Amino acid sequence: MLRDDLGAPVDLTAPPRRVVSLVPSLTEAIATSCPKTLVGATDWCTHPADLDVARVRGTKNPDLRAIADLSPDLVVANKEENRELDVRRLRKRGVTVWVTDIEDVPSALTSMRRLWVEALRRPVPEWLVQAEQLWGTAAPATRGTVAVPIWRDPWMAVGPRTYTTDLLTRLGWTNALAGPDADPSDRYPHVDLADLDHPGVDLVLLPDEPYVFTAEDGPEAFTHAPTRLVSGRLLTWYGPAMVEAHEALAT
Repeated sequence: MLRDDLGAPVDLTAPPRRVVSLVPSLTEAIATSCPKTLVGATDWCTHPADLDVARVRGTKNPDLRAIADLSPDLVVANKEENRELDVRRLRKRGVTVWVTDIEDVPSALTSMRRLWVEALRRPVPEWLVQAEQLWGTAAPATRGTVAVPIWRDPWMAVGPRTYTTDLLTRLGWTNALAGPDADPSDRYPHVDLADLDHPGVDLVLLPDEPYVFTAEDGPEAFTHAPTRLVSGRLLTWYGPAMVEAHEALAT
């Protein structure tokens, strides 16, 4: 019997031919490498840009009836992005669900390889092999301290034990909000602007998701730390985006 990342049994007797993804980054991965199997995705699944599948609302409020009506062989979910309640309700409807559990770069690579080999039963895609090679190298010398807001009014930022923090660490950056004094359970803490904007922060990265920071909305709040607008997809999405992230963020 197969088991997903959380150890739950997954009853798959054959390679799935109809897949619904409730995770934008995994939607992109599946659409890139085995597009004919993907029949449904959330409204937040924006990549690839020409994705043409049934939409099943959001990651936190999926339309369970619409998902079931698509008769999927497999639904792909994620522990952080999707609610356990929705996973449980899908399983009660007789829908097979595979839940991924990803908190850092190594677990992202391991989880995606398991998804491909054990659940989808497909050859490992080239982008995953490339991502494993790129992110398996040693981190460069320390480049400085960085902060990554994800919301404003109130301000929130990336904290410890997150995929984004680990990704930046592997590029040589130290997250100002993930030090030894940080609460490990508060992965996306509410903060004051002063926690982000002070001389000890060498760079503030302003992503375009979940809050859409722009040239007119974000940089003007900072008077000490320099800012840089960046794709939120490169900071938070695992899958093919990991290859792009290494190329774009390493410099």
